[in-house]
This record gives sequence, structure tokens and C-alpha cells, in this order.
Amino acid sequence: MTALRRAPAPRPLSPQDLVARYGRPVPRYTSYPTAPHFTPEVDGGVYERWLGELDPASRGSIYLHVPFCAELCLYCGCTTSVARRYTPVAAYAERLRGEIARVAERIPGRLAVTHLHWGGGTPTLLAGGDMIALMESVRRHFDVKPHAELAIEVDPRVLSTDMVEALAASGITRASLGVQDFDPAVQAAIGRMQSFEETARAADALRRAGIGSLNLDLIYGLPHQTLESVLRTVRTALSLDPDRIAVFGYAHVPWMKKHQALIPDQSLPGPDARLAQAEAIADLLTAEGYVAIGLDHFAKPTDAMARQAADGTLKRNFQGYTTDDAPVLLGFGASAIGMLPQGYVQNIAQTPGWHAALEAGGLPIARGIALTPEDRLRRDVIERLMCDSAVDVAAVLRAHGFAVDFFAPELARLADFEADGLMERTGTRLAIPAQMRAFTRTVAAVFDAKLPAQENAAGPKRHSAAV
Repeated sequence: MTALRRAPAPRPLSPQDLVARYGRPVPRYTSYPTAPHFTPEVDGGVYERWLGELDPASRGSIYLHVPFCAELCLYCGCTTSVARRYTPVAAYAERLRGEIARVAERIPGRLAVTHLHWGGGTPTLLAGGDMIALMESVRRHFDVKPHAELAIEVDPRVLSTDMVEALAASGITRASLGVQDFDPAVQAAIGRMQSFEETARAADALRRAGIGSLNLDLIYGLPHQTLESVLRTVRTALSLDPDRIAVFGYAHVPWMKKHQALIPDQSLPGPDARLAQAEAIADLLTAEGYVAIGLDHFAKPTDAMARQAADGTLKRNFQGYTTDDAPVLLGFGASAIGMLPQGYVQNIAQTPGWHAALEAGGLPIARGIALTPEDRLRRDVIERLMCDSAVDVAAVLRAHGFAVDFFAPELARLADFEADGLMERTGTRLAIPAQMRAFTRTVAAVFDAKLPAQENAAGPKRHSAAV
């Protein structure tokens, strides 16, 4: 494994052949082990013990989930529901403050917080007063550092003046505006009508309020998208001068998200067209000066994410690529996932059950998983591949105290990947060429020891196609 050798010349495969051979369903690797392997054995009692074992000097980050939207977008894979009235949203906000207090009480000392992320659903559906009260609750129970990044996901269609003022008052530093696509035909097909003017007004309002760091979220592979239409959307998005752009591939999983069945399969671009869209978008954004980061992010060279990608310290968690390197992530709200040194925990996904668990006086954990030394090893290899498109396997093995030949079976499986040009190997260093970044998840999956058993098990599919 340690000997240097000359890589074989890649076999000439067409994009269609590559997609057919390597585009199988695989996880998105926002964690390892992935969420389908969480079990009820990790419950509220286990979480309480893990919290009590935390180092008081440790750093942490916070994720707050708001599972409500004004309407349901057909492409959505998030845990959310439509709120026709504000009453359930207000009740949720009050209960969320209670969960924050209850978790904080079980941690030795006052945990320092360096990152906070609001997700959903639509967190900006909250009333401004509830947003301010929740942020005050976070600051009351945790030591939110002055330099902390406080980020929120924004639906421009429901961003009120009241909320913009509340975000500014709460110290929010970064906002991610959901766009997906600006083409009216695509918007109609996914049930999300949103004009460029609405989006531009939201961006202007946030910047005027002092929230200067803006991200845009786009999606390719949506119904009726073409190569020309996605490039029009990207050019329009660039006119808003975002600091970061996330370009996600649409995950069509109607067996898991029933509302996605309303999107006809025949309206979706095929795997070859999806790959062409992803590559064209990447070419355009890099030509415009953005740095390609990992699988699907782009950032200005001066952005913290681009700097960390350059020095190999970029991280990946349940919100995707992040500059957050805190060893503790506390998840609050229905379905929220947390990460502690001991393992992962996930809250009850359905809002009534989450309410009931908190009302009963416990922690609303539905499931989780304790990490083994091998899990941590594989997680590090997968994370570096996902973040850096490269990893020195021997260095990671040494860092974790594993034998140098531990990954011999995985390296043998990668021989075909190397021969087909998806991966380059120099000694113990593996690298994914820039033109093959769309297949990053497929390469990372080779190091997923739990995926083969899952694939061979009876039952529904759990993952979307890699490309």
C-alpha cells in the first residue's frame, strides 16, 4: 500500500457509460454512519448521559429546525408541513425555548457556541418577536461568542420587514436564500412561483439591515430543466452577487417523500442530462471567479469557506459543507440531528411526538448511534473525500491507530474506478479529478462498511442516485 506506482491510463468511457456504471444510489454523506443506521437504542436517557460527559471547555454549534412552511414545494425532501395558521407555529416556538433550556441544564458549564444555523422548513415564517425571544434564549443558556457565525435559511416569498428587523436585532450574520430555479415553467412544475424581483428585494433588504453575507441555493435535475435554462438561472443569480452558491442535484425519492410523486418521472432530465447540467453550471461559476468546493458548493475566493477548502480544514455536517469545526453540534426542534463526541442523536420527527416528549419532562430523542473507533476512521476518510476530493489513506489510518493494510479490500475495489478515470492514486493518496467531482459520493461510498448490507436488504430504497 505504501509503494509508489504509475497509475494506469484511464479507459475511454463516455459520460453515458460513466453514469450507467457509477451513478447508483448512494448516501449524501452528511454524516457517517448515515441516518438510516440510527436506532432507538440511543434514546433520551443516553443523550442525557452524553451531555453530562461533555468537556466544559469544549466548543459547540447549534442547529434550530422550524418544520413549517407557507406551502409545500413538490421537490422538497425536508421534514416540514404547511402552517395555515400561526397558532401551531407560536406553540412550537415556545416549546423550542423549553428544549433549549432543558438541554443546557444537562451540560457541565456554559457551552461556548461558535456557529448557529436556522433551518427548516421555513424559519423566517416565525414572527419577529418569536425569533428574537428564541435567540435571547440561546444566549441566556449558551456562551455565544462575538465572532460566531449565525446563519438562517430564507424563503424570499415570505420574508417580512418585521422578520428582517428581527434578524438584524438577533445578530444574524449570514442568510441563505432559497431560489432553486428562475424559469417560470420549472417553478410551476415544482409548485414554487418566485420571481427574480422578489428574490432581489429580499437580498437588498437583508444587506440594508447589515446582514452582508448572502448565499443562494439552486437545484439542477428539476422537471423541464434544460442545459440552456439552468445556465440562464445561474447568470440571473450571479447578478445578485452572492458570496456562496450551493447547486444541489434534485433527489427524486417519491418512495420516501410522497408529494414528489406529483412530479411526473418523464418530466425529469435523465442521468446524462443531469450530469451535463452539473458540469455546465460548474464551468460557468468557475469562469466567473467562484471557487468550486466539494461536490456542489461555490464561493468567492475571499469567503471563509473557500479559504478552508484551500487549506484542507473544510467540514461537512447535516447542513452540508460548513466552516464549523466544533466537536459538538446540538440539534433543537422536531427531526433535528445532533453530533457529540460519543455519537449522533436525532429528535422525534413528527411535531406532535416531539411536543409530547418535552411535555413529559424528557429529551425528545427518537434514535441515534454510538460511534465505534472504526466508524470514526471511516468518517474521516469519507469527509476528506467529500470536502477535499482527496485523502491520504495511510495518514488517516496512522492518526486513528489502525494497521496500514486495513483498507486493502477498499483499495482493491477502487481499481476499476482508477482505470475508468474517476480516481487517481499516488502511493497512499487518493484524488478525484475535477472533471469527475459529480461522482464524489460514489467514490466515498467504497469506504462505507454499512452500505453493502443495506443495499442487499429487502425493503424500500433509501438513497437518491449519485448523479
